[in-house]
Amino acid sequence: MDFKRIVLLSGHYGSGKTNIAVNIAKELKKQHDRVVIADVDIVNPYFRAADSRKELEDAGIRLLCSEFASSNVDLPALPQDIYSITDDRSLSAVFDVGGDDRGALALGRWRDAIMQEDNYEMLLVINCYRPLTRNVPDTLEVMHEIEYAAGMRFTAIVNNSNLAGETTPETVLNSMQYAKDVSDATGLPVKMTTVFEHLYPSLEGKIENLFPLKLQDKII
Repeated sequence: MDFKRIVLLSGHYGSGKTNIAVNIAKELKKQHDRVVIADVDIVNPYFRAADSRKELEDAGIRLLCSEFASSNVDLPALPQDIYSITDDRSLSAVFDVGGDDRGALALGRWRDAIMQEDNYEMLLVINCYRPLTRNVPDTLEVMHEIEYAAGMRFTAIVNNSNLAGETTPETVLNSMQYAKDVSDATGLPVKMTTVFEHLYPSLEGKIENLFPLKLQDKII
């Protein structure tokens, strides 16, 4: 699956964006030498890409995040190195953006540079099994709040509808109409539908642009 140089992921809390960010970074590593994942979630310090630090380092992927990530210190501090992503265009980068509008505010630091280069995609992660995004109107409300806070518009949708450990192939198949309805309402394409890798064989060929996910040791 092809991605732009910079991939931005955002969505409602609990949508699964961080796990997707880690998996996309691994996919990018198959195609590019230098891959970075930037965890810019300054709102929720307890569920972050930093939980996969060793896994990412072993894969040759650089992680940029607050030095206080995965600690009990809640400070909205981000390393200056994150600015290298917009300065060095030889990098392929994934931004794990904070959930909802408050988390999206952090994008303001890099927005102008990202939009000026215009080699990015901003993906809306949706899950119809989450309480506040069960239907199209509620999902659109979350989407518009994030766009307003970020000052950027989404370019595509990631359907990550699942029920965690209770997910079955039917769980994913039953979410496809919801994803289509969100796509129709927004005019945004569904870039991919994610599925836990152990379920991938059961759904391969049944869903377009199916993307298998390996879960982190600490699921985010």
